[in-house]
Amino acid sequence: MGIMSASTSAPPAAGAPPRPAERTREHRYDVDLMRLVGSVAVIFLHTAATFIHVTDGQEANGAGAYWVGHIGDAANRFAVPLFFAMAGWAVLVGAPPKDERKMWTRIVRNTVPVFVWSMAYVAWAWLRDRNEEPTSDLAVQAFFGEIRPAYHLWFMYAYIPIVAVLAFAVLVKDGKRPYGLGLALLGVAAGPTVFSTVAEITDWDGLPSFGWTFGTYQMIYAVGGALLIGMPNRLAARWRWPLLATLVLAMVGTLWYATQIHYAIPYAHLFVGAATISLILLLNRVHVPERLRPSLSTLSGAALGAYLVHVFFVEELVVRFVSADLSGPAAAALLLGSLTVTLVLSYGASMLWGRLGLRRWLG
Repeated sequence: MGIMSASTSAPPAAGAPPRPAERTREHRYDVDLMRLVGSVAVIFLHTAATFIHVTDGQEANGAGAYWVGHIGDAANRFAVPLFFAMAGWAVLVGAPPKDERKMWTRIVRNTVPVFVWSMAYVAWAWLRDRNEEPTSDLAVQAFFGEIRPAYHLWFMYAYIPIVAVLAFAVLVKDGKRPYGLGLALLGVAAGPTVFSTVAEITDWDGLPSFGWTFGTYQMIYAVGGALLIGMPNRLAARWRWPLLATLVLAMVGTLWYATQIHYAIPYAHLFVGAATISLILLLNRVHVPERLRPSLSTLSGAALGAYLVHVFFVEELVVRFVSADLSGPAAAALLLGSLTVTLVLSYGASMLWGRLGLRRWLG
């Protein structure tokens, strides 16, 4: 998912004391690991959700599938907040933008694949005769942020504005004048009211909803992520067991809420926040052995593409085999097996088009 990674700057000349702006920026392999964990968790989340949906969210319709789906869902709810946290760290700490032009390059690098995949999902649903509305209407709606049938892409319509507004603040703080970025953000802020006003004046009910926006909780995850991931040192070992216990308890709390109160639990919920913070602190500054770093970097680089494509495989493969009649052990085995297949296909496809030089188009 998104996902901007910090670049590495050139080292200063030999013998010269590095100025702050010239200091070599370290490559954070622990952030690569977070990105990989988050990507796998998102795919796990959507794969597990098929088990919940097949029971219509009712335990009485199939206890095995119901509980296996909910356990898989509850264990991975940290995924989306984790990506907002990494977005904040990348812009505010890891690789702050130096000028507006470079920031636009980052934004375009994330926006183009979103539009390509939005159209791909609309076309796929049309070919499968699954579109409940005219395909042309769905395509227009996707441009403005109402993402159907690509339900997972909602994240990008919040992620990109968050990255833009944080970058805008950084550039202004550094004395730059990013007027173009400011006007774009003004358009994002005014979009919902402009659309609603036009609809009220014209009585036209064909206007799409405006989805380019973000919520308070998303921004808090982003800024909080910059704080936590930007910590210069890893927490002392004595904190690891308490953090692990907090992570597990938060997942149990999420499971309780989703099954007893409401599914799905909001990402702004305390349980999800506790799980996200605990996971970040457990992985932050963790040492990645050198022999694993090339593979980790490759997989991390393919994470956005795997996220964008995985719903194809979930909807075309996983859904075909999930049944409400499954027993608990059978549902668990099917979940793990289908997750493995989805991960292999998603990452395999992403790495393939990466080798073909299509990353800028397909993520």
